[in-house]
Amino acid sequence: MSGEVDATTSGDTAATSDVEEGVTMLDVLQGEQALEDDANAVLGNVSDTACTYPLGYLARQPVYACNTCSGADEQSGICLACSYHCHEGHSLVELYTKRQFRCDCGSDKLEAACKLEPGKEENTENKYNQNFGGLYCVCNRPYPDPEDPDTDDCMIQCVVCEDWYHGRHTGMGQAGPPDDSSYEEMICTECVAKLAFLQHYTGLAVVKVAKENVEDVEENIAVNVDTAGGDTIDTSDVDDDKVESFVKSNAGTVCCLSKPLSNTLTTTSSMFLPSGWRSALCKCSSCIQLYSDTRTTFLTQETDTVLHYESQACEKRNTLEQGMEALSQLDRVKQVEAIHSYNNMKENLMEYLAKFADSKKVVREDDIKTFFEEMKGNKKRKTEGGPPPSCK
Repeated sequence: MSGEVDATTSGDTAATSDVEEGVTMLDVLQGEQALEDDANAVLGNVSDTACTYPLGYLARQPVYACNTCSGADEQSGICLACSYHCHEGHSLVELYTKRQFRCDCGSDKLEAACKLEPGKEENTENKYNQNFGGLYCVCNRPYPDPEDPDTDDCMIQCVVCEDWYHGRHTGMGQAGPPDDSSYEEMICTECVAKLAFLQHYTGLAVVKVAKENVEDVEENIAVNVDTAGGDTIDTSDVDDDKVESFVKSNAGTVCCLSKPLSNTLTTTSSMFLPSGWRSALCKCSSCIQLYSDTRTTFLTQETDTVLHYESQACEKRNTLEQGMEALSQLDRVKQVEAIHSYNNMKENLMEYLAKFADSKKVVREDDIKTFFEEMKGNKKRKTEGGPPPSCK
């Protein structure tokens, strides 16, 4: 009835509210795991305490540009550890990962000396692009761009030049790029134009693009692929395993590049390529030399992929696995105590951080260390105090 509240329902609602406000240990571990997964995707197995310079030009590592220490016309990049220990508090640009890069911290390119690895020489093999100056895409804009109204347009990294592009600037027409679940890597329009041999591999590209929010209409970008028998097939009708289909179509061919290109095969747009596409690249002696001449040998290596880089970090035992194993070894009472201790720590930490928010101060590493040292001190005092006289 109107105006009446069922007591049982009210009680259930209150109980539900209490449950929702509480935090279980599984919630804690899953939250930590999500953060760890995101960090591993970028940081991989790279140390956060030792400069990577002595390791040479790493196959792939996270790189940062320091606007504070770089000259106006000088491009440079630093490793993860140096971003923490040599450039703390500086204006840094996170560049995700770069291949074959060696840390520039402490070199003539930067004003600050390297605290972790002094005496560095100039890195003559490093490659730089506009990203090191905080600009991206063919539009040469920063990210995020305060003047760009389309905040939902994702940025996609080219696997060749390693620049990042807005989806709308990949040359895919009105339909835009394919769903990110249908491809693993992208080669931008400019790199496709520069590397003529890629035109022989357009049959590997994901070309069936779904147009969203337009009455569920699908737009097919038809590309004809030469088969071993000289016939053509429309890749918009090829099954999902494009790599297998492409390999079969070239069975018996000494070199993919020896087959003439038809006019309908070439593309001027970016190429979105599925998982495993690198394995379909020709490995004959002529092509190996071609990759070397165009400095694209890395395309033949699965270990160069970001997916491989991320998987290295995932091989480590994660927080969730370690936490669940530790919890399983505790009895019920200790499990409850552990959860209570976490909730208590969380409440105290939020109160501690609120002070910084109110005064608009930046929270530094030393502040967090001070908080946990005080927590340990309080725990020690409680432990040494002994039970109250009323305890039996």
